[in-house]
Amino acid sequence: MNLATSSLVKQGYDAERVRADFPVLGEQVYGKPFTFLDSAASAQKPQVVIDRVRQAYEQEYATVHRGIYKFSGEMTEAYEQARETTARFINAKSDKEIVFVRGATEAINLVATSWGSLLNEGDEIILSEMEHHSNIVPWQLLRERQGIVLKIAPITDDGALDYDAFEALLGPKTKLVAITHMSNVLGTIVDIKRVTKAAHMVGAKVLVDGCQAAPRMPVDVQDLGCDFYVFSGHKVYGPTGIGALWARYEILDAMPPYHGGGSMIEEVRFEKTTFLEPPLKFEAGTPNFVGTIGMATALDYISDLGLDAIHAHEEDLLLYAEEQLRGLNSITLHGTARPKNAILSFSMADVHPHDMGTILDRDGIAIRAGHHCAQPLMERLGVNATARASFGVYSTREDVDRLVKSLTKVIDIFG
Repeated sequence: MNLATSSLVKQGYDAERVRADFPVLGEQVYGKPFTFLDSAASAQKPQVVIDRVRQAYEQEYATVHRGIYKFSGEMTEAYEQARETTARFINAKSDKEIVFVRGATEAINLVATSWGSLLNEGDEIILSEMEHHSNIVPWQLLRERQGIVLKIAPITDDGALDYDAFEALLGPKTKLVAITHMSNVLGTIVDIKRVTKAAHMVGAKVLVDGCQAAPRMPVDVQDLGCDFYVFSGHKVYGPTGIGALWARYEILDAMPPYHGGGSMIEEVRFEKTTFLEPPLKFEAGTPNFVGTIGMATALDYISDLGLDAIHAHEEDLLLYAEEQLRGLNSITLHGTARPKNAILSFSMADVHPHDMGTILDRDGIAIRAGHHCAQPLMERLGVNATARASFGVYSTREDVDRLVKSLTKVIDIFG
């Protein structure tokens, strides 16, 4: 998509109107307009989400699945409606396939611990070089516990998954492919349908880390064909401390409990305990029901904006930012493969990303600087760290212009 085409696509998207929904964007930093370019780390919250969470605490608060009184019943109903909203957001067959967790990290750990306990020594799991630590470390811990084998699919020099090399790793011992839908460093979008088709041909399942994709593009787990899909609430403009695991019901049903405690039991005796059916089997203890309701409100919010429109808007910003940054001779862009969206990592010759980030901060600009919880990918790129600008529903070309102006100042400072 070229700049002219993408501009036409986004004509109906009013970023300025959207910005008005986010109170923090009216703040100033060091006397400068707050320019937030770190949505890939954690997105800002619209007023509708803030109001819904506040209402739940101020006017409706009561624990779920326990009380027989009015507030408890109403909160339980809101909690389960949030499950329906989440299922609808990713086109799950049933809300019984949605497990609420603290975030994508816990979701992956749940699968690694519970489903992973069914694996045998020598079974293989394939990851890619572009994975977040949360989709690496849980599988390493499983390797230590059960002797599974990890294989790593490489990426190309421009930041795409090397599909031929990935497919060559598949074999009769492959039990799972755990892979990102969109790289949190490069913005690269992985062809999950191709990955799933190839994995299923050898009988392997596919887990998708959807943290970056879910806020930016339509997600249909039926169309993707994967077996697990995870995402975090705070990246889809909802609260922290909440997220979702989707898995096919028959898979969840075969998995042992992850935690033990209240809410997930059918009957407890000292001799034996029996458990409820999924998803409650995996939701021990008092859940983050207020966060869950807040996340559902956020999902409704971005659904109303339109995921296709969000995707087109953020792609326009990405193309514009790439064009502007290429005009700065000392800048190196990392990850130019297509398709990609919303995330731009870059380096500046002889300037550490932390120095860039500090100077930009004084201009009111928030970016991420570091290894982005993806140290193996940094090693593949041949750098210790990068600077990262990432866009959201509220980002504008003016934000990009401020970024470029401030980077020009960095160049002047460091000569």
